[in-house]
Amino acid sequence: MQPHAITRVRRETRRRKLKVDAVTRLTPRMLRIDFISDDLHDFDSAAHDDHVKLFVPDPRNPDEPNKRDFTPRSFDPAGGTLTLDFALHDAGPATEWAVKAKAGDTIEIGGPRGSTVVTDDFDWYVLIGDETALPAIGRRVENLRPGVPVFTFMTVAGENEAQIFKTQAAHTPTWIVRSPQVADEAALKAALEKLKLPPGDGFVWVGAEASVARAMRDYFFEVHKHPKSWIKAAGYWKRGAVSTHEKIED
Repeated sequence: MQPHAITRVRRETRRRKLKVDAVTRLTPRMLRIDFISDDLHDFDSAAHDDHVKLFVPDPRNPDEPNKRDFTPRSFDPAGGTLTLDFALHDAGPATEWAVKAKAGDTIEIGGPRGSTVVTDDFDWYVLIGDETALPAIGRRVENLRPGVPVFTFMTVAGENEAQIFKTQAAHTPTWIVRSPQVADEAALKAALEKLKLPPGDGFVWVGAEASVARAMRDYFFEVHKHPKSWIKAAGYWKRGAVSTHEKIED
């Protein structure tokens, strides 16, 4: 296989009906829901930042559910289980459903439609994001090969929002508590300026508010002259928008 290969996988999607198995409050603002279903026997998610479409029922319009994107935090097709983490940042249909969810409740998902698989042969990794990207960051950190350096920079609402990722990688986490006086972009840049990157080839991944994701991509490209093909930035949400998930293009 070509070194540092980035492969795109496409797949046909279908709806799957899931049943809530367990609900766990990871932190004050992060809820984990474990689902079970026979429909998951052929579920596939090849990349840490894949997303499924959650179809949240709308009592006012039963024929048109609300659709929201979520990262598969973990899954086991053989066991018919899937775990999703919900960042409880703002009131919305998905948050409202999640906080009321209990064992036995059902919901439908679709996808993932595709995956962008980054081969784990880079010399180091930098992962950047806010609460909405923590499921993707946690999954990537936990699945990286033993000993590879991975640096994570994560903005959260408070110290009690920090999570522990169990990994064999050489993980260096930086948790940045959000301040009303300092924008996420500025706080992340200040933290990144203290980072001494290891030698060799690295991959940078960003998932955050769209303008922040774009700024982080530009920072690595302009300051570190990092190859654009080794940077992936995605807007996980956008200020003023109800729901969005977009790749940050040139």
